[in-house]
Amino acid sequence: MAQSDPLSGEQGSQSRPRSGKPRKIAFAFVWMAVLALVGAIGYGAYLYVFKLTPMLGKIGTDQSVPAGMAANEKPLVLLLLGTDSRPKTGSLNTDVIMVAALNPSRKSATVVSIPRDTYLKASQGLRANKANAFYPNLMASSKSTAPDKIKKVFAGALGVPVDYVATVNFQGFRDIVDAVGGVKVEVDMDMRYVDKADGTNINLTKGLQTLDGKNALDFVRYRKSNNGTAESSDQERNARQQMVVAELLHKLKTPAGVLAAGNLMEAIGEHITTDIPVEQLKSMIRTYIGIDKDKMEYIHLEGEWKSPYVYISDKEWKMATAHLKQQLE
Repeated sequence: MAQSDPLSGEQGSQSRPRSGKPRKIAFAFVWMAVLALVGAIGYGAYLYVFKLTPMLGKIGTDQSVPAGMAANEKPLVLLLLGTDSRPKTGSLNTDVIMVAALNPSRKSATVVSIPRDTYLKASQGLRANKANAFYPNLMASSKSTAPDKIKKVFAGALGVPVDYVATVNFQGFRDIVDAVGGVKVEVDMDMRYVDKADGTNINLTKGLQTLDGKNALDFVRYRKSNNGTAESSDQERNARQQMVVAELLHKLKTPAGVLAAGNLMEAIGEHITTDIPVEQLKSMIRTYIGIDKDKMEYIHLEGEWKSPYVYISDKEWKMATAHLKQQLE
């Protein structure tokens, strides 16, 4: 069983009214890393030759890509996981779970965010559990088979085939933010949380400020207080993630961002793991460089909290599935 995370404690119902079209939400740090990578390599061919190729060798596999299966030839579906793999706790919780469908002909994407506490039924002899429990349990059972099995879990939940899985850990998030010199954001509330067991020490005050990697991670993760400050909802965390992503992408377009691109890619390469072949990674980057933000759709599945799970309605699942399948046409 995955260990509990005090920063992601129970809260009331997560249901809320939805507008006519799917609600656009924040990326979390997995997708931010992917976007940062794509944005960074657009600034010069020398980065591709001297930085990108060795980095891709760290995060990709040496498998070949079957004919007709390259990213520029067919739509792909990626499972993106953000892992809380802090050495002090030995945990491998997946705090961020997203499924992204990419369409090369339209240069478009749909990203579905799944709450970590979502109740999931599973096949393959696995019992029902929280969405974030499957990956650590599968990794504990067999690291070699875990990638294929975790893809099948979420492919079954959403009714679409999942081609690849990518994971990034919290240290990667911190390093990415530090690589660009921090992010300037409006901290929306005072935040205070201390956990001596794992070294967590969140201490942020409301107001406009530049956050380094450690404080930026605290900013986007903060949810529960034990030192007199107000608690925070998933929706508020999503908004914070959006602010950090927007600021990061803005900085990549500045002269300072260009100079930091090499360090940024090194940070990404050290903390992302995938089962994606290196040649497929290159095809993905060439295909989706410069993707228009208006061609990217973000859907956050919303459900009802009944301890210890978030229950997603069939209607909500079907809506997400329909939008993902549109990218596969």
